[in-house]
Amino acid sequence: MANVSVYNMSGSEVGTMELNDKVFGVEVNEHLLHEAVVNTLANRRQGTQAAKNRSAVSGGGRKPWRQKGTGHARQGSIRAPQWKGGGVVFAPQPRDYSYKLNKKEKRAALFSALTSKVNDNNMIVLDEFKLDEIKTKKFVEVLKNLKADKALIVLDGDNANVLLSGRNVAGTQIIGSADLNTYDVLKYDKLILTKAAVERIEEVYA
Repeated sequence: MANVSVYNMSGSEVGTMELNDKVFGVEVNEHLLHEAVVNTLANRRQGTQAAKNRSAVSGGGRKPWRQKGTGHARQGSIRAPQWKGGGVVFAPQPRDYSYKLNKKEKRAALFSALTSKVNDNNMIVLDEFKLDEIKTKKFVEVLKNLKADKALIVLDGDNANVLLSGRNVAGTQIIGSADLNTYDVLKYDKLILTKAAVERIEEVYA
């Protein structure tokens, strides 16, 4: 089992913690990481793109001229695609882009992402992350102490002051241990977890 240093909010090392190899010490599977990221991005797509086809464009309910005898090509509607102001051919319509990834694949991808952070020394474990008041300045100060500008912060339990203090800080995201996912782990340079969050993750997945 791998050992990592545990830091306090001042950036000082206060101990070590042993990580479970079933979660933080697996073989990194790049294919599964790719699949998990693509799946997350697809599921987050709104799918609201739309354009009007010829049936949705207003007007054009009668033929612009009679079928024969005018010298023009026959036309059925001024809202046909070849007309200015006509409908779009094969117009995009609202659709659902989401699809399901197998539970075992999602879990294996998450373990690979966590392991990659440990292997690259980009995972920081905090003994606790608590603020007595809602203060963005103090939140930013903690990140500076940990030398983590672009970071995903994973908490466990009630940390309302931390959530409210850090919600507008650029380049950071705060989530609970239950919301941990592969995409967010890979998106940020540093992964900061409280000791309680690590224990909860190992309890759920190990």
